[in-house]
Amino acid sequence: MLNGKQKRYLRALANGLKPITQVGKDGINDGLFNSIDDAFNTHELIKINMLKTCEEDLNEIAIEVCANCSCELVQKIGKTLVLYKRAKEPKILLP
Repeated sequence: MLNGKQKRYLRALANGLKPITQVGKDGINDGLFNSIDDAFNTHELIKINMLKTCEEDLNEIAIEVCANCSCELVQKIGKTLVLYKRAKEPKILLP
């Protein structure tokens, strides 16, 4: 579980990142989870963008993704999620 100071630090790091994957009209599916898991193999901090065609709620998507991918929600802003999953050999040192 991340505390407030760690979330602020991760939000600052995520500011310059571009979204790695997008959620479209298909919404939540196995392909989305596979894409996120693959992204976490190379990155500890990722952004996910929701397209306008996505009919599902951002909060529901955040809950589903965090539960299925064992990651933590750092930030929800607009139609973007910032997620963090600690790697076995972490590159990001949290305060």
